[in-house]
Amino acid sequence: MAQRVIVTGARGVLGRAVVEAFLAAGHRVTAPVRGDASSVAFSGEVAVIDGADLSDPAAARSAFERAKAALGGADVLVNVAGGFTFEMISDGSPAAWREMFAMNLETCANLSRVAASGLADGGAIVNVGSAAATTAGAGMAPYAASKAGVAKLTESLAAELKGRVRVNAVLPSVMDTPRNRSDMPDADPAAWTAPAAVADAIVFLASPQARAINGALVPVTNPASA
Repeated sequence: MAQRVIVTGARGVLGRAVVEAFLAAGHRVTAPVRGDASSVAFSGEVAVIDGADLSDPAAARSAFERAKAALGGADVLVNVAGGFTFEMISDGSPAAWREMFAMNLETCANLSRVAASGLADGGAIVNVGSAAATTAGAGMAPYAASKAGVAKLTESLAAELKGRVRVNAVLPSVMDTPRNRSDMPDADPAAWTAPAAVADAIVFLASPQARAINGALVPVTNPASA
């Protein structure tokens, strides 16, 4: 049966991969985006909801409700929206911490708050955390701390919604994206994980086949080609 799926962060590489994976599986998708919807295109029909500042609670609620209306209901929420920064504690800034928590944790919390009552019974929320939330290297503190918040949000909400909506998270490591190749030209991308592989894991966690999985933080770190 086709699921009605809301995917945030669809402008990014992973978000696009997630949208395409759900479309390929025969599901219906909406994508709230912050900017102009006209600049976002996919291989299939996707209702793009523009002007969605998901770090604002009221705007996030409006985006969810608009997306849900476009689908005639909602079964799945995938929280991909987020960002990354690299800076050392010694010469970093409080602004970077605020930005990471707004982009990674608050967007996830705001959408999940609405989805807690807005998803159909038997639905699923899949969050995108990070392997860095478990072991953070130098320069990763603001990003990793915000993603650690996503992990704990996932576990807590899974307990709150147990029996009605499942809540899980994937924890990718470095993904093979154009930006990462540009930022790390000396690294070997063969050791990284393909966004399409991460998207496949998300589609599985949202599916009835994962009905026994709730509150899991799933590492998605194996090197894998598209």
